[in-house]
Amino acid sequence: MKRTHLPLNGLRVLDAAARHLSFTRAADELAVTPAAVGQQIRALEDALGVILFRRTPKGLELTDEAISGLDPLREGFLRFEEAVQAMQAGQSSQFFTFAAPRDFFGAWLAARLAAYRNQHPDVRFHMAGGQRADFTEANLDFAVRLAEGPGDLEGIALSPGRRIAVSAPDAAAAWIAWPGGPAPSGVEAAIEVGATGQALSAVLGGLGRTLLPYPLVESFLKSGAMIALGEAEATNTTYWLVAPRPQWRQRKMKALVDFLTEPS
Repeated sequence: MKRTHLPLNGLRVLDAAARHLSFTRAADELAVTPAAVGQQIRALEDALGVILFRRTPKGLELTDEAISGLDPLREGFLRFEEAVQAMQAGQSSQFFTFAAPRDFFGAWLAARLAAYRNQHPDVRFHMAGGQRADFTEANLDFAVRLAEGPGDLEGIALSPGRRIAVSAPDAAAAWIAWPGGPAPSGVEAAIEVGATGQALSAVLGGLGRTLLPYPLVESFLKSGAMIALGEAEATNTTYWLVAPRPQWRQRKMKALVDFLTEPS
């Protein structure tokens, strides 16, 4: 059934003017001019084909037609407010669905989500997939991607873009090649892998050395499971937390992102 187009601005002005029986006080409430209130009321009267107010020596009076519609009008506005609150309920929800590279989740993100839950015990997380998970299909709140930027989504870098050459202690001086860490010129790779996580596993397994994103190896360097072979170097690629713009307006998202991006 096709719905009638409702003059919502005019009806909102009618409600305020009817409560105050004054265009001036209604204008103060609505933060507009009295002339704008009068204009909206005249437009509403034209649209409805009825007179809503009469001017008398004592001031404004509502017509019978206006009085007959006020109660259902105000009930309708209450229902609108309930609808808005229902749609905003997800903003205060403590449930997050996200996607992230599994290697990054294990090496960096999981510990920080656990720390966040220690402060907010009601929070629940659902990891729906890896870096390529689709926002719409998985109904994600956010995703983490290793990239040069957020792409066509809104995003924030979880760390500066840095990478570092690492190996396991006492590992062979062989090179582990992967798309983000090709073997240096003149060096033959001992093993070639296709992704960051595989390169990380190869280093931890003692197969050799390679360049990896610093956030991915930071905890292993601190624990002694890996050693740094030189200083970290700047790179354009880092881990980005990304989401469509509406998600960034959610209170739960703002709180989580502030926590994850706090300087450690």
